Amino acid sequence: MEKLTHQEEEVLLVIFQQKRGFIRDFLEKMDEPRPPYTTVASVVKNLERKGYVKATRYGNVYEYAPTMDEQEFKSKFMSGVVKNYFENSYKEMVSFFAEKQKITAEELQEIIKLIEKK
Repeated sequence: MEKLTHQEEEVLLVIFQQKRGFIRDFLEKMDEPRPPYTTVASVVKNLERKGYVKATRYGNVYEYAPTMDEQEFKSKFMSGVVKNYFENSYKEMVSFFAEKQKITAEELQEIIKLIEKK
């Protein structure tokens, strides 16, 4: 799937929250200052073109819904980040965050416990 812009990611997350809806529904759930209606409509059309949402037509209005659930999106997104920025190594990613002090030893222990449970 094609990469998303920051704006596309924002709108897609709103669509995941709503499950389905019309442009106005998504616009109402966005943080202030809200973008213009036409901007959100263009972003949703781009998401449709990229395969992240599908449209159902009702007369001259379209209802949009995601083509995957949020967990599947996160999984694909994170796999891409790990592949593109961490040499396809989750160990490299965790090491990066540990070195930048973005993850604590306690959090690492929790991760280890989660892994050991599986």
